[in-house]
Amino acid sequence: MTSETTRTDPATAGTESEPADLRSLITRARVVLWDFDGPVCRLFAGHSAERVAGDLVSWLEGRGLHGLLTETERGSLDPHVVLRAVDRGHPNSDLVTELEERLTQEELRAAASAMPTPYADPLIRTWSAVGSRLAVATNNSPRVVRRYLTGRGLVACFAPHVYGRTRELRHLKPDPHCVVRALNAMGAAPRSALMIGDTPSDLAAARTAGVPFLGYARTERKAGLLREAGATTVVDSLEPVLAAVRAAARA
Repeated sequence: MTSETTRTDPATAGTESEPADLRSLITRARVVLWDFDGPVCRLFAGHSAERVAGDLVSWLEGRGLHGLLTETERGSLDPHVVLRAVDRGHPNSDLVTELEERLTQEELRAAASAMPTPYADPLIRTWSAVGSRLAVATNNSPRVVRRYLTGRGLVACFAPHVYGRTRELRHLKPDPHCVVRALNAMGAAPRSALMIGDTPSDLAAARTAGVPFLGYARTERKAGLLREAGATTVVDSLEPVLAAVRAAARA
């Protein structure tokens, strides 16, 4: 595991964001909603997501279900693309249930070698300690999230607010379902919350739910995708976020 205070990638994106924007987002937030894979950890750091997607495609093809996917979907590097594609053709079917469980098992295996995002652990603990309420809103299985958070000693910072993938796959982000579930469960107004995510689908879900958004991008490519999608505040490290939370607590 990488130290939670060691940067694993060079700074690429955060320098363009005005510090005042970051401060404003943090001082207004009473509830913080975290995407999981990216802002909290690199779930597939030691267990390739590309291989998982390929295995799901091979499993379908081995059952004569090659035609369920387009050529683009068969070549996707994202397991959720495969899952969504099958669900569109066979919603609420036993096939989708079995495929989703296969993905969950792969995610559970990946959790054992997941790499914590630098500064995520102390940021989560600090935000919780100063009285903010935290939740996870993710497309990953909630079982996986809880296993990872328990292993890091962080589950109490979020409990019981972990909202992840359900069997209703149409509710995966960019649908705002998991974000709205978190807000409703916590009795929080959208403008009192902050969503931290690393993909355009996170941004779209937050925007639809009316929740302010903070982008995290550990590479220039990811930062570019977020900015193209309309994100206005993007950081390449959670270190300045941690510093801003500490500064707000002292003010």
